[in-house]
Amino acid sequence: MRILVTGGAGFIGSALVRRLIEHTDHEVLVFDKLTYAGVLSSLEPVAQDRRYSFVQADICDADAVSRALHEFKPEVVAHLAAESHVDRSIDGPGAFIQTNMVGTFVMLNQTLGYWQSLPEAQKAAFRFHHISTDEVFGSLGEDGFFTETTAYDPRSPYSASKAGSDHLVRAWGHTYGLPVLVTNCSNNYGPYHFPEKLIPLIIIRALNGEPLPVYGDGSNVRDWLFVDDHARALQAVFETGTPGETYNVGGNAERKNIEVVTAICAILDRLRPKADGKAYADQITYVTDRPGHDQRYAIDASKISTHLDWTPSVTFEEGIAQTVAWYLDNQDWWQDILDARYSTQRLGVAHG
Repeated sequence: MRILVTGGAGFIGSALVRRLIEHTDHEVLVFDKLTYAGVLSSLEPVAQDRRYSFVQADICDADAVSRALHEFKPEVVAHLAAESHVDRSIDGPGAFIQTNMVGTFVMLNQTLGYWQSLPEAQKAAFRFHHISTDEVFGSLGEDGFFTETTAYDPRSPYSASKAGSDHLVRAWGHTYGLPVLVTNCSNNYGPYHFPEKLIPLIIIRALNGEPLPVYGDGSNVRDWLFVDDHARALQAVFETGTPGETYNVGGNAERKNIEVVTAICAILDRLRPKADGKAYADQITYVTDRPGHDQRYAIDASKISTHLDWTPSVTFEEGIAQTVAWYLDNQDWWQDILDARYSTQRLGVAHG
């Protein structure tokens, strides 16, 4: 198949593209604006493959979207392009509304016109797959899980913008008949994760001897999903999922934030011990909690397991060890990002 991947230079998008080029015969067009979090070096492992192509463009640019669709003629649109950092959405929500909602509207409108121009057999086989987050469901208590029928209750500008985009996708499916799929995933982690997110941030700051900021008391819980497992799930959904359906994708790996941080420190103690013999955990510092910080997310992924035969294959212990080792072995990748345009101080903890 021909698959157009928006946001294909981002963390999850590039993992999907690498998987499709390395493990299938699909052709892939990456459509990416290359904002601060778009990193072309994440695609270097497949960039020379004849089945890979790239166009730098904005999903809010209707002409560029239409041109890519009609020239590449995809059978699948995997829509991952999004602003995704909660702290940034608190500081500057406008970009999240523009990209996540207006951009998704443009993608849907232009895709609808393209889809309507296809012969009937191709129309039936086409899929628009929207990749979203479990954060649209709000916050859980100490027990329970998000399912595909959980009511939406977004708590941050980021999650609200993603909830809005989810609703737009379903509306285009119901109103116009566009064959849509929606997936809502838990927190991803793994190689090529952009340095502003929790796990790479902790790894890099630990190596630099900097304080390791943990919001509040570190008790907030997330379900962690290894990014290569997520890429495999996305492939399963757009290849074999039923149009109009939603599938939750989770890692079956709930951890408190402080447990994630201490696990990273323990791995670094083993793989890169400090010259002074001190533990990396000594660098942990607790900072003022994020406004409206959701307490717990947890995914029930039984639907995708039952219907599409997908389950996560990487445990958190295996995945976090692989991730730390990758960052130790690929300092050039993340150091280039930091040197060019970024700081390891996250928004919200600049004074922590």
